[in-house]
Amino acid sequence: MRILAIESSCDESAVAVLDRRKGLLAHELFSQIDLHRVFGGVVPELASRDHVRRLLPLLRTALEKAGTGPVDLDGVAYTAGPGLIGALLTGAALARSLAYAWRKPAIGVHHLEGHLLAPLLEPDPPPFPHVALLVSGGHTLLIEVQGIGQYQLLGETRDDAAGEAFDKAAKLLGLPYPGGPELARLAESGRPDVVRLPRPMLDRAGLEFSFSGLKTAVLHATREQPLTDQRRADIARAVQTAIVETLTAKSLRALEATGLDALVVSGGVSANRALRERMSAAAATLGARVYYPRLEFCTDNAAMVAVAGLARLEAGEHEGLGIQARARWPLASLSAVPGDVLPSAHSSPSA
Repeated sequence: MRILAIESSCDESAVAVLDRRKGLLAHELFSQIDLHRVFGGVVPELASRDHVRRLLPLLRTALEKAGTGPVDLDGVAYTAGPGLIGALLTGAALARSLAYAWRKPAIGVHHLEGHLLAPLLEPDPPPFPHVALLVSGGHTLLIEVQGIGQYQLLGETRDDAAGEAFDKAAKLLGLPYPGGPELARLAESGRPDVVRLPRPMLDRAGLEFSFSGLKTAVLHATREQPLTDQRRADIARAVQTAIVETLTAKSLRALEATGLDALVVSGGVSANRALRERMSAAAATLGARVYYPRLEFCTDNAAMVAVAGLARLEAGEHEGLGIQARARWPLASLSAVPGDVLPSAHSSPSA
């Protein structure tokens, strides 16, 4: 099976071609960061309009690089939700129209399932079952993953997501959009333990998160002393350390609670180097191993959509003629996919 996949849930326009045996043949991505930077965040209407401009050229390039024409494809996958509804509709309309014109089945993919399955593109994919920490600007979830489509929520954030906490703290420090990566860079020159920030909900049992109080603590820290360059770097390091320690501690609790020894960390925040280093070292103390997507597949991309779409198309799922797009879509509502649907990881091109 060979499929075309389209991602347009927020501010990344992306297209990929995935082959069941040969692996990832092509993936193209255009980021709208420069478009939205002047506004300090994503403007939904501008995102939708830019997807309209970018997706077709990206599609042509991906098909050309993959040496693939419509006759070679067995289906079309697209992100159907959750996400910005206008942005989702641009990708869904294109994907569904192509599938109809080419007489191929189409499948709408859950965006979070794509993130959960992104590590399956690696040469050494995670085993099932495992615990997954899905951590991004919009989500912080701990999930027990028994198989594709078999997801049990263990814990989630009560308010801000970890990525949102990174971005809000960065804004308080006067850093440009997108704030998370900028804060991580600034934290490298910060001094350890100069600024102490709370570790939200670590003193309570359970696997839930809360990061809104951390944002308030950062606000107070910016006002306690003059905000020199070194002070900003020290606060940035304290923010990163607080978030990383909280995510790590809760993830280890989840491993202990489930008795599993494999942990997947995915989503945009999984690209954070400090998080990877601390999480891997901490998991090793439990005899557990951590699996990550490669950096280019941590943020939104079409390769992860292709993995989820291929699995569901192979299981016989497909959409009707209508265009499906959902701003909200519970992960627990997905059906289980039976059998071995892991794609080959070789022949995977770099971005």
